[in-house]
Amino acid sequence: MTAVRKQIKVEDEEDAAQLKFPNEFKNADALLISEVHMLLKVRKEQNDEMEEEQELSAVFKKTLEYTGKFSFYHNRETIKAVRENLQSKNLHKFEAACLANLCPDNYEEAKALIPSLEEKFDDEELNEMLEDLKTFKDFQ
Repeated sequence: MTAVRKQIKVEDEEDAAQLKFPNEFKNADALLISEVHMLLKVRKEQNDEMEEEQELSAVFKKTLEYTGKFSFYHNRETIKAVRENLQSKNLHKFEAACLANLCPDNYEEAKALIPSLEEKFDDEELNEMLEDLKTFKDFQ
């Protein structure tokens, strides 16, 4: 019975919609899919340059393919600009990563996907942020 109570208590404490994360994630950064893609590309390039090339795992290859498919920002300067832009807002790092990774079309979609934004920003402010993201995405 105690184990069940502990499990329920832990589940109550963790809720991404309310920005409640386990202690392990307290100091962790949330990466953009584009950042993960760049890291994986660098690792693959390093592997390709080695004299004794190692076989990359199937998971690595699939993750590289996935991140390539869903990466909205394709160069370091754009990724840096997106990060700086979002950090200048009053966003939690999880919210910033979600906005950049999901690129919602409008404030309604953003609030549906990231419920914690509901009380933080009015519709106009959120639409402005989304327009900035679209600009970064389109002009890189």
